[in-house]
Formats: sequence, C-alpha cells, structure tokens
Amino acid sequence: MDETTLILYSTEGCHLCEDAEALLAAAQAQHASLRWSVVDIANDDTLFERYGWLIPVLRAETSAEAENSGGELRWPFDGPALDRFLCDSGVLP
Repeated sequence: MDETTLILYSTEGCHLCEDAEALLAAAQAQHASLRWSVVDIANDDTLFERYGWLIPVLRAETSAEAENSGGELRWPFDGPALDRFLCDSGVLP
C-alpha cells in the first residue's frame, strides 16, 4: 500500500488557512496518526500561480503518484467534509 502525504497549501497571514489548520488539528485529536505538512505558496512562483486565490488547499498525494496528480480539498470545507476527504483519500479508514 502506498503512503499518502497530506500537504496544506497556505501562506502567512491567511486567516482561512489558520481555520483549515485548526480543522486538521481537531481531526488529529480523533486520529492521532494524522500528519500533514504546510507549504507556503509565497515561496514558490508556480504554487502561487496555481493556488494564489484558492488557499487554503489540502492535497493528498500517494508515494506512487506524480506531483501533478492526487486529490485536493479546496476551501471552504468543514469538519465532515474534511473527514470524507481523508477517508476517500485513504488517509483514514
């Protein structure tokens, strides 16, 4: 089975990104193994062009997938939508 990596695309000073990370933290309280990394799109022109007006965006990638594949959950989302995304992505059972 391929490992799934979660990436939260964000940037400094984005209150919606902070809200998304709070939802992830709440999900982590229920699922201790849940991990993600935060990538600041301001540090990468390509990411900024791709996600500039869309952040926060949560991306699930498996180790077997190319960089441009994988599922994304775009804002707005709530706890139940996050849980569905995590299950559908194979992150949670």
